Amino acid sequence: MALREQRVMLDADLAVLYDVQTKVLVQAVKRNAERFPVDFMFQLSPEEWTALRSQTVTSNTGRGGRRTAPYVLTEQGVAMLSSVLNSARAIAVNIEIMRTFVRVRALASTHQDLAKRLSELEEKTELLDMRHDSFSRNMRNQLRQVFDAIKALTTPPDSPKRPIGFVTHEEKKNKAPGGT
Repeated sequence: MALREQRVMLDADLAVLYDVQTKVLVQAVKRNAERFPVDFMFQLSPEEWTALRSQTVTSNTGRGGRRTAPYVLTEQGVAMLSSVLNSARAIAVNIEIMRTFVRVRALASTHQDLAKRLSELEEKTELLDMRHDSFSRNMRNQLRQVFDAIKALTTPPDSPKRPIGFVTHEEKKNKAPGGT
């Protein structure tokens, strides 16, 4: 959900994910308040909480429902939360978060290094082209195609778009493997 122009998760939803009670989660956060600045976590205002209750149809105050406004955590807060909870699941989540950060950093540096080297190679080829008029036009075109192909391979593909409209029974049959 988005609140205050940030993507957040409710403390109660996170408690379910981390396999702890909501009150245990909130206590852990309060005991480690210095780890949760306002861009990691905040408590809903009365207006936000009222709007949330009306959207999710939760029970009214005084009838067994929650009596205090919930906390919400941003993506950074969720990552920090896994380091202050002591459930087995929280520990496993924290380990996976750290592994993912390392993989993303390595992947980003690999792509940056490859792009830099490709750019340097392109520049050298252009300089070679300018210095030697005898460098065949055909060879230059082939190198250009190689550079374009490498760039296409290093650029992440666009996600496939679903076609708009409907498919008739006849079209489904023709597209199916072994269809006639």
